[in-house]
Amino acid sequence: MSGILYFIPTPVGNLEDMTFRAVRLLKEVDYILCEDTRTSGFLLKHYEISKQLKSYHLHNEHQNTQKVIEDLKNGQNIALITDAGTPGISDPGYLLAKAISDENLEMQCLPGATAFVPALVVSGLPNNEFLFAGFLPPKKGRQTKLKQLAAEQKTVVLYESPHKINTTLEQIKEFFGDETKVSLSREISKKFEETKRGKIDELIAFSKSKTLKGEIVLVVNNVENKENESEIVSSKNKYKNLEK
Repeated sequence: MSGILYFIPTPVGNLEDMTFRAVRLLKEVDYILCEDTRTSGFLLKHYEISKQLKSYHLHNEHQNTQKVIEDLKNGQNIALITDAGTPGISDPGYLLAKAISDENLEMQCLPGATAFVPALVVSGLPNNEFLFAGFLPPKKGRQTKLKQLAAEQKTVVLYESPHKINTTLEQIKEFFGDETKVSLSREISKKFEETKRGKIDELIAFSKSKTLKGEIVLVVNNVENKENESEIVSSKNKYKNLEK
């Protein structure tokens, strides 16, 4: 029988966000694929997990994927983790998932930590429909992507790094408009977790007033909230009626 590849989320901040099932599987698999062996080594040490770590990141995933497929065919169970969050969500994982699917092998993804979900929930912006866009293109295609996102009639979720945040906020104002509402969350699940909400100009002023650290999640909405909010309320009332 072939083995199973487990996509296992790891904490984006607080180490207590690890699930019992995730810890158990990391102890049971034959080996663990990870982005950075030093970062993952710290996590495994915290949970007293002694297991071989193999490097699997954006710069070597193309050449290493076939070896993983061969190991799965030989019956080995393997886990894929990243430095933080769920593998495949703006992190390595897609190529491996595609290869496993193409070979009709088994894979499972555990539910667990990912940065954009808590940021979306605490944004206070409509979340009945949203578009997760990950990181914007660094240069080529960036403006085209922003135009496309600005045309969406739903909340947009983006990841951004601290050194690009001021530029990105200015571009959001340019493409989404002056009345756009934005929520900025950083250091999610860590000691200095912080969320700032407001119109785009307020967020630009906030970002320029201090040096932001840690990966940032932006939740952006330039659609009139009343229609979306009424849909959410209507949906909640529907479920309440069903419960009765």
